[in-house]
Amino acid sequence: MKKILMVGAYLLAAQQFATAQTIEYQPVSGKIMTEWAAKVDPENVHQEYPRPQMTRENWVNLNGLWDYAILPKGTAMPSNYDGEILVPFAIESALSGVGKTVGKDNELWYNTTFSTPKKGSKDKVLLHFVASDWETEVFVNGQSVGVHKGGYDPFQFDITEFLKSGKNQSLQVRIWDPSNDGPQPRGKQVNKPGGIWYTPVTGIWETVWLETVPTSYISGIRNSSDIHSKQIIVSPEVSGVEEGHQVKVSAWKDGTMLAEETISPNGTAKLNIPNAELWEPGNPVLYDLKVELINGKKVLDEVGSYAALREIKKAPDANGIQRMMLNGKFLFQYGPLDQGWWPDGLYTAPSEEAMVYDIAKTKEMGFNMIRKHVKVEPARWYYACDKMGMLVWQDMPSGDMGNGWEMKLAVLGSQTDRDRTPESEAIYRTEWKEIMDDFYNFPSIVVWVPFNEAWGQFKTKEITEWTESHDPSRLVNSASGGNFEMDGTKITGDIIDLHNYPDAKMPAPGIYGKDNILVLGEFGGLGLPVDGHVWQQKDNWGYQSFKNEQELLAKYSQLMNRMEELIAAGLSAAVYTQTTDVEVETNGLMTYDRKIIKMKAAELKSLHDRLYKVSIQ
Repeated sequence: MKKILMVGAYLLAAQQFATAQTIEYQPVSGKIMTEWAAKVDPENVHQEYPRPQMTRENWVNLNGLWDYAILPKGTAMPSNYDGEILVPFAIESALSGVGKTVGKDNELWYNTTFSTPKKGSKDKVLLHFVASDWETEVFVNGQSVGVHKGGYDPFQFDITEFLKSGKNQSLQVRIWDPSNDGPQPRGKQVNKPGGIWYTPVTGIWETVWLETVPTSYISGIRNSSDIHSKQIIVSPEVSGVEEGHQVKVSAWKDGTMLAEETISPNGTAKLNIPNAELWEPGNPVLYDLKVELINGKKVLDEVGSYAALREIKKAPDANGIQRMMLNGKFLFQYGPLDQGWWPDGLYTAPSEEAMVYDIAKTKEMGFNMIRKHVKVEPARWYYACDKMGMLVWQDMPSGDMGNGWEMKLAVLGSQTDRDRTPESEAIYRTEWKEIMDDFYNFPSIVVWVPFNEAWGQFKTKEITEWTESHDPSRLVNSASGGNFEMDGTKITGDIIDLHNYPDAKMPAPGIYGKDNILVLGEFGGLGLPVDGHVWQQKDNWGYQSFKNEQELLAKYSQLMNRMEELIAAGLSAAVYTQTTDVEVETNGLMTYDRKIIKMKAAELKSLHDRLYKVSIQ
C-alpha cells in the first residue's frame, strides 16, 4: 500500500511539475483587445531602440517576463514572488498577464536577472527606464542604486559599481504609486474609473534597457535650428571630460555629409546646411547627425542623432489678429485630442506597429496636428511624428486636482489658482522641466501646455513665464480651457484657448486676438458606440451621441463648415475630441480597439483639406 501511495505521490508531483513547465504567458481576458495583442511575444516585446535622438550600438533590451509581488508599503525586499509579469506593461493591464490593482497602501516589487554586459575594464554600464509610475527604487544584486520620482520622464542609473563577478546579475525594482491619492502628476488615472477618468497605471510601463559607455562619453545632445541662417545647432553634453577632448559634429542627408565642425566638449556646433529644406507637414525633412567624442584622431565615443530646420512663432495678420506661424507662414493647425490609451496595454501600446498606426491613421484622415493630452509618450512616438510630419502639442500630465475648476477668460480679480503644498509644487516643477528637456530635440513638438482646465493649476503666470524662458523656441498655451491670467495688459502665454462641446466656437477676436493666438482647444466629442467594440456593454457616453455613421458624419460636416468661418475670423488652431474611444468614452474617431473607423478616412480628409485653404487677409 505504501509503495502504491509513494508511486501515486511521485506521479502527482511529476504531473504538477510538467504543468508548471508548460504554463505559458497569457493576457488577462475579459476586455476588448486590439489586433496587435495576439502578436505580443514575451521573447520579443518592444525590441526597438528606445532613444532615437541619441543612438548607440552597444545596448541590451531587458523587456520580457519578470517576477512580481504586491506587498504592504514599507515591507522589505521579498524572497518569494506572486508570479510573472510581462515588462513593460503596467500591472493593471491585460497585456501584463496579471491584471491586478496595487493602491497607495502597497508597493509593487519586480525581480529579474540579466547577463553581465560585455565591457572594458574602465567602461560604465547604464541602466535606463523609459517610464515607470511613480516612485521607483532600483536594486542591483540587492543593493539600492537610487530612487526616481516621476511617471513620465525617462531616467537612468550608473550601475557599474554594483555589478559582481560572474555571468549573471540580479535586478529588483520597488515601485509605489498613490494614483489620485497623491499630489503627483498622473493625468487621467484614478482609483475608481468612470466618465473621463480611467484605470490606474502602476509600475514599469515602457522599455527597460542597458548600454555600455566608455569612461568619457557623450551623455546628452541638444539640437535646434535657425531657419534664417539655414543652420542646425548642436550642443553636446560630455561626462568625464579630460584635457585634449573635442567633439566632432557632422550633418548628413542620404549618406552624404553636408557639414562638419569640431568644437570643445562644452561648445556649440553651428552647421550650415546647403540647399536646406524646412520641416513641415507634407515635407518632413530630417537631417542625420553624427556626434563623436575624440582625442586627437582617436574616437572615444560616437552617437547618432537627427535634426530639422523648423520655426514656430506668432505674428499678426492684416487685421492685427495674432496667427500661429510655421516657418514664417500661417498654417491652420487641426488635430485630435490624443490620450494614448489602449484597452489591452493601458498606457502602453501593444507594439511599435500599433503605436505608429494611430499616428498614420490621424494623418490619413487629413489632420496635421495631435494634441497629446495629459500624458507623455515614449520617445519613439515623437520620432514617428517627426518622420511623418505630424505637429504635436504636448500637455503636462495633470495632478493634485483637489479644487474644482471653472473657465474664466482674463477677468482681473478672478484668481482661482490652486494652493498646492511646497512638496506638490516641487514635484510638478521637477517633472515638467525633465519632460521639456528630455523631449526638446523633437521638431514635431511646437506647443507646450503646462495646465489643462485648471486641473491642479497653480501660479499660472509664474509657471507660464518659466516655461517660455526655459524653451523660447516653442509657443506656450498656459492653460488649455482653464483659468487665464493677465500679464500686464495681455493674457500670459502665447495662446488663449477655449473648450466648447460639441459646437465649434472661438475666443472673441476683438478682445483677445491682438496679443494672443486664438485657439479652440477642445470641441466635438461626438459619440457613436459600436456594439462588440466597447469597454463595457452599458453606461458608455459621448458629449452628443448618434445612432449611425451617416448621422455622425452629417453633424461633423456642420462643424467643419463652421470651422471655415472661424478660421477666416481669426482662429489659428482647433482640437477635436478625440482619436479613439477610451474606456467608457465612446466619442473617438476610432473604437478603443482600433478595429472600426467610425467615419471614412477619405471623407474626413476631404473635409479637412478645405480648412488649410481658407484665405486670411
